[in-house]
Amino acid sequence: MFESLRKTYREWKGLEAFKKLPKAQRQLVFYSEGRGYWTYFEAIFKALQDEHAHPIVYVTSAENDPLLLNPPEGMQAFYVGEGSMRTLFFSTLDVRVLLMTMPDLQSFHIKRSLHPVHYVYLHHSIVSTHMVYRQAAFDHFDSILCVGPHHVQETRVREQLAGLRAKVLIEHGYGRLDAILVEGNTGPLTRSVGVSAQVLVAPSWGESGLLEQHGLDVIRPLVDAGLRVILRPHSRTRKLRPEILDAICEHYRDEPLFRLDEDGDGRASLIESDLMVSDWSGAALEFSLGLERPTLFVDVARKILSPGYEAIGLDPLEARIRTQIGTIVAPQDLASLGSIAADLIGDAHQWQSSIRTAREHWVFNSGTSGSVAAAHLVSLLD
Repeated sequence: MFESLRKTYREWKGLEAFKKLPKAQRQLVFYSEGRGYWTYFEAIFKALQDEHAHPIVYVTSAENDPLLLNPPEGMQAFYVGEGSMRTLFFSTLDVRVLLMTMPDLQSFHIKRSLHPVHYVYLHHSIVSTHMVYRQAAFDHFDSILCVGPHHVQETRVREQLAGLRAKVLIEHGYGRLDAILVEGNTGPLTRSVGVSAQVLVAPSWGESGLLEQHGLDVIRPLVDAGLRVILRPHSRTRKLRPEILDAICEHYRDEPLFRLDEDGDGRASLIESDLMVSDWSGAALEFSLGLERPTLFVDVARKILSPGYEAIGLDPLEARIRTQIGTIVAPQDLASLGSIAADLIGDAHQWQSSIRTAREHWVFNSGTSGSVAAAHLVSLLD
């Protein structure tokens, strides 16, 4: 109880400190919903500093966000939590521009301010907008930084079907992908003799998710095939179904080939892996398009948060792109996952051209997305 009160007090103090900033110092605000979200903002912030020398205010819901303790030059950082103080932060917001990765603005308790704020949505996944998000997830933003042509097309069709005003759609790209391209060595990894290949298991979450449906049966055939396995579950799986992860970790607690990775960013696990095993997760697109290595998709039921998504008449990117960047395996074939994965790793070099072509088609401005977004944000302040 006392810790809860102390936490609320810290959130209130953070909100109070933010509100005390002169309005001239809080023209451009980034809102981060969690510790692992900075990776999506980073390229934009860097471009704002390097190309425009423009400061920002960073507001986070994560008390353990490292930027609170050590904000870089050009940033002031504040903590508001994810409860009543965050709701109050949004409802009373009086700034020029707010950049955020959290969808569903205006749909639930997070509302647009009564003040004239320009809301910019920053996609934190490459996947399509109309199947794994709620129907009105993006309806109430003013600008959207689109990853690729699929986002532009889907958003315009949604606007037409729902009679919505046209938003400003920016051909942006994807900062996290840019970071992976810079940090990782694209193409198949070269392993020393005797060093096993590494498979990253990184599925989505939900009742139809790979771990929720199959749990240990996903990991076992990979380990039995002598492959090193890193399990990187979605944070929502840890929150909603922790017993699944605990059972897997207990089973493999003395297994040197198995490791659990719950780091919010997880780029290191991506870059070090030869192959990803996934379901409908956007992480698979980051892995393959960023590293030019294939993904093995287990064909569990689609993750659908918008039951009427087919009305748009466009198959989601995450369905269309699968055969361009990897192989699909039926759930009933999980026992063969180890041998299928080993074969795919062995043929990884054959996938590079197809994956590179897919990236060039589906992602805007690879390598320069931060500059594009920064220029748009600054234009909104002029």
